[in-house]
Amino acid sequence: MEIRALAHEMMPEIIEFRRDLHRHPEASLQEVRTTNRIAEELDKLGVSYRRLEPTGIVAEVKGAKPGKTVALRGDIDALSITEKTGLPFASECDGLMHACGHDTHAAMLLGAVKLINSIRDSFAGTVRFIFQPAEEIGEGAKLAIKQGALEGVEGIFGMHIAAQEPVGLVSGKAGPSAAATDQFKITIKGKACHGAMPNTGVDAVVAGSALVMNLQTMVSREFSPVDPLVVTVGSFHSGTRWNIVSGEAVLEGTIRSFSREVHNALPETITRIAQETAATFRAEAEVEYHCITEVLISDPEMTDLAFVAANKVCDPAMVKRSERLQMGGEDFAEYTAHAKAAFMTLGAGGEAPQHSDHFVIDESAMEVGIAVYSQMALEMLAK
Repeated sequence: MEIRALAHEMMPEIIEFRRDLHRHPEASLQEVRTTNRIAEELDKLGVSYRRLEPTGIVAEVKGAKPGKTVALRGDIDALSITEKTGLPFASECDGLMHACGHDTHAAMLLGAVKLINSIRDSFAGTVRFIFQPAEEIGEGAKLAIKQGALEGVEGIFGMHIAAQEPVGLVSGKAGPSAAATDQFKITIKGKACHGAMPNTGVDAVVAGSALVMNLQTMVSREFSPVDPLVVTVGSFHSGTRWNIVSGEAVLEGTIRSFSREVHNALPETITRIAQETAATFRAEAEVEYHCITEVLISDPEMTDLAFVAANKVCDPAMVKRSERLQMGGEDFAEYTAHAKAAFMTLGAGGEAPQHSDHFVIDESAMEVGIAVYSQMALEMLAK
């Protein structure tokens, strides 16, 4: 049973499938056609599956004997970007593009379904395949988990292609790798008055400006300096006229963290700082806090299994452990909070970064992805 050879044999059909998805990208939670296309391919294989609501699919292939259940996940949604690659299979949907590679993830996961299904008589246990919607808005993993995608699962693997990395390079790390991604909105309420008589009002601009600076003390004074933390106020809106003291200011921003303990403490911390800073200037503050993704933390044992798998189907020179922390969020993190998990990256070449309207990948990387997906599942079942 040569996994890499099996992956190589199916590449023409996987490339065709990937290009079909690339032509027809769909926004998060609107991946209706994509879901139907995956279902069509699963029907051809006779593989059992169920649909998630509103979109997405969970499929399963059972081995010759009972055993544990391992899951593989691939996301399927696109981005609100107008494609400018000039590819013959470029997006046909105005304002939408697979600019992060989720079309390749879906295609590689389908390839793993085909491969695992073709050798189902050779292993014990069950491989579950999660074609997950809405990763780009941080909602899909939560949705899948709520609908039972992890029930009975003893471990789950995920993979993401990496633009501008050498084609076929497989990497990953145990522990945290992608930051928790949070969003906040702070509304400061003061009292408007004439700019010539500021003492008769409560200046929301002054309170908001002080808050922008005070929020940075979360990084410098509230938490340990060895726990990476980023606080960014990306939007500050206040005022209606040049000679009026503003009565309201709205600040919006993001916080990124790598510790679950820090992440859990952030809502209370930012609320306290906002309210007490506002009170210093006789204003009030209302805080809206939204946790978009958790910290992505890969289990050491699962990560070791992933590297064993990668070394079996790849040139060992193209497999490496990484120590890099990524400040961007990845909603695979939700699975890592509920089950033993490992997340890997796969180099896909290209000159443009992810989320670029010129994003292009080398499709030959998908052969590696199919093989690694499949071998990771087999290693888990055999352990």
